[in-house]
Amino acid sequence: MRGGHSCDTLQAAMPTELSWALYVLYLVSATVFLVLDNRSPQSTFAWLFLMVLAPGVGPVVYFLFGRGSNAFSHRKALRRQLGRTGLSKELEQVREAQEEARHELSDSDIEIYRRLPQLLWRSTEAPLTMGNQLDILQNASEKYPRLLDDLRQAQTLIHLEYYEWADDALTREVLGILRERIAAGVTVRALYDPVGSFSMLTRGYVRALREAGVQVHPYSPIWHLHTISYRNHRKLVIIDSTIGYTGGLNLTDKHLTGPEGFSGWRDTHARVTGDAVAMLQWTFALQWFNTTGELLADSALYPRGRRPGTVAIQVVNSGPDSRYSVIRQQYLAMISMARDHVYVQSPFCVLDESVLQVLCATAMSGVRVWVMIAPRGGEGPLAYRAGMTYARDLAQAGVRVLLYQGAYFHCKTIAVDSVVCSIGSANMDIRSFTINYETNLVIYDRETTRRLESAFLADIRQSQPFMADAYNRLPAYKRLGDSVMRLFSPLL
Repeated sequence: MRGGHSCDTLQAAMPTELSWALYVLYLVSATVFLVLDNRSPQSTFAWLFLMVLAPGVGPVVYFLFGRGSNAFSHRKALRRQLGRTGLSKELEQVREAQEEARHELSDSDIEIYRRLPQLLWRSTEAPLTMGNQLDILQNASEKYPRLLDDLRQAQTLIHLEYYEWADDALTREVLGILRERIAAGVTVRALYDPVGSFSMLTRGYVRALREAGVQVHPYSPIWHLHTISYRNHRKLVIIDSTIGYTGGLNLTDKHLTGPEGFSGWRDTHARVTGDAVAMLQWTFALQWFNTTGELLADSALYPRGRRPGTVAIQVVNSGPDSRYSVIRQQYLAMISMARDHVYVQSPFCVLDESVLQVLCATAMSGVRVWVMIAPRGGEGPLAYRAGMTYARDLAQAGVRVLLYQGAYFHCKTIAVDSVVCSIGSANMDIRSFTINYETNLVIYDRETTRRLESAFLADIRQSQPFMADAYNRLPAYKRLGDSVMRLFSPLL
């Protein structure tokens, strides 16, 4: 009996020991894998924390949301296709023109005009274009009438690319315009993000687009689970290869009224003419190729040599398959090169250590650093709650943090020293800097920058200052919740 009891005890212990051995093997393997991935320490520890807490769930979440996108990029195929067309020659001519363009821009005493274009060219070959015209469009009430009018005037092509595309009164008007222009011989191509548009775009509307003759495709369909986290967050329109739109506004009448619980929607967009439009067209063409496999190889789609204005612009693109997180580099460079002031607008404030430290260091050096963010949103509180902990860090270092009130705040802009600014789709958060496809316009022009800064200063009237002392007096359980969200901020 004693021997039988000992045998039963041993057999009962064996599964437990085996389970622990498998768990230890799993942790060692996960740790080695994540370390070899050479992410930022914050991201590595966040993923490792998830793996430890949820060994069954962590690997699945990583598969869906954590992997780099290089494995899914079509860049090699794109290079092969370019070799069979005249576009490789066109691109080489653009490269050769860069030294002359940078020399033309840097012929001044403005240091950032010499250094920033070089950085963005070296990081991602973002071409500098001269002689553009740019109109800042504040809010949907300014963008949508201009856009609809330009769509009605289209003669040859319309390209649209949106993260959020709804089925509503506004977009049904867009559908009617597209139907009319297609009947007149205009080619229309469209991309939408199925995750961003999931709750607002209907199958019937997509079917109506296709029946009208629009070549429309979802970027990375939802059932492609291996790429579900790598979203196309851009907002682009190109009309006749002569007019381009980009910025923070999607295609939905929600931007006219604001989400539930808000009095409106505050955002910034840009309308561009000039050679920068060819760069926006190329941005669309790359995403179109990655989505459909079709290369838009007609060189007439990318005209150059036009100078309708005096504004110098770099179109800066970033994504998970980029070699560098170039939009993060853009922010780091613009902030660190500031000599008098930096004004930043972003709905989110979920920072990696590099951006956090450069904002704090710039403020502590005596530069006026003002950051305007959204204290809450209509799509869940997690990122906003994590952002409050970063706001406290910034405020304690001397950054003036402003919380926009009333309307939902969605601008993505930065202005430096009244000489250079940026308008685009990228939030000031880890997701936009690393795993979303984003497009920013970096604008080297005093007049444009001053207009953007004037809008920022006007927005202060709708804002309340974030006070670090008041935040520290909140109940411990509220601050703990925010801090837990911060732990997972590299994953948000």
